[in-house]
Amino acid sequence: MSEEEGKPRRNLVQRLRDEFGFIQGNFLIMILSWLILDLFTELPGTYYALYVEALGATATGIGLIGAVQTIAAAAVQIPGGYFTDKYGRKWLITTMTFIAAFARLFYVYAPSWEWIMVGAVIAGVCRIYQPALNAIVSDSLPKEKRGMGFSLINLIASVSTTPAPLLAGYLFTLCGLVPSMRLMYKLVIFGFLIAGLLRTRLTETVETPEEVNLGEMMSSYPVSMRESIDVWKLVQRAAFVLFLVDVIMSFTSGLFQPILTLYIVKDLAITELQLSYIMTALPASMIILAIPSGKLIDVVGKKKPIMAAFILWAIVIALFVNGDFLRVLIAMMLVGALMVLSNSAISSLQTGLVPKEHRGKVNGSQGFFRLIASSMGQLSGGWLYDNVSHEVPFLIQIGLVMIPLLMVYFWIDENEETLY
Repeated sequence: MSEEEGKPRRNLVQRLRDEFGFIQGNFLIMILSWLILDLFTELPGTYYALYVEALGATATGIGLIGAVQTIAAAAVQIPGGYFTDKYGRKWLITTMTFIAAFARLFYVYAPSWEWIMVGAVIAGVCRIYQPALNAIVSDSLPKEKRGMGFSLINLIASVSTTPAPLLAGYLFTLCGLVPSMRLMYKLVIFGFLIAGLLRTRLTETVETPEEVNLGEMMSSYPVSMRESIDVWKLVQRAAFVLFLVDVIMSFTSGLFQPILTLYIVKDLAITELQLSYIMTALPASMIILAIPSGKLIDVVGKKKPIMAAFILWAIVIALFVNGDFLRVLIAMMLVGALMVLSNSAISSLQTGLVPKEHRGKVNGSQGFFRLIASSMGQLSGGWLYDNVSHEVPFLIQIGLVMIPLLMVYFWIDENEETLY
């Protein structure tokens, strides 16, 4: 090979290193574990509502399970953030990953829908590691690569998730609803165990974590609650506005979570097999848009992509309410676009607004109120579906998404972003 022919190849390799060289260490381990978890945990997600209904639950019952799990998760977010900053990230992540595997046993062997609720509560408590997950990723990304980094997380999750609905549809046609769902939850347990083993190789990012003391942890709940609420006085105004936006978004999305599958299958008369195709469209669109969105966010900033996501949300609902197979398929593709834009831009912006020593408490506080809002949305969505109208939980969202749109437009100033 001549020197001239070798230069382009070396230049390409160097460009790839410059673009993706930050994917190493903790960030690489988290990506690999998410690849595994997202594939397996999404398998039963396609037919979850139909499975719980087959075990005797109504839409209100499905919403209740989601709400109880979410409240359990909310109750541990603030201490989770406090423990993350005090005792370190790694121990919390690894321990709770293994316990989350145990929680899925209740989904596998549940004789009635009430047993699903027991597993849901345990799974919710395991979400105490969410602030640690967010913090260790934020700690591991260089500032100039945060938009790309968070978009890559969405991309990786989407790549692993894409075959899940199709595989779920195949198992459904092969085994039937209940047997296939029990098999899929066994695979979820396997996924958590493999991810837990991978996460034992994480490197702690807290410089001097204190030794874990279970007694002290139990008695520190009031302290952690106070510090995780007071932390909003220590961060930029834009970080607090993002927090409020996130809470409103969580309530809004919670409205349709327990009833989405029921509405598609029961109200729009879309078959269970067609449902698997629709659910595949969501991660497929996220795969296509993840890297371009990350580059866009790093170039044009975070505010405009966040606002664009809310506009897309209103369009999605309009398509969905009177949908057929094609319209719902298009709506799911747009959901993928708005998720990539909003998740990546908000995470990237907030990382730059919060110093490292407060990220655990900020993530914990935000997670607590976000999950409380989501649980209220799920309860409301299920109740409205059963008692008012099947369309109302969706139509309400069109008005609700306008509130965070205006908040971002008037109150977010990207100049507040710091060098954190």
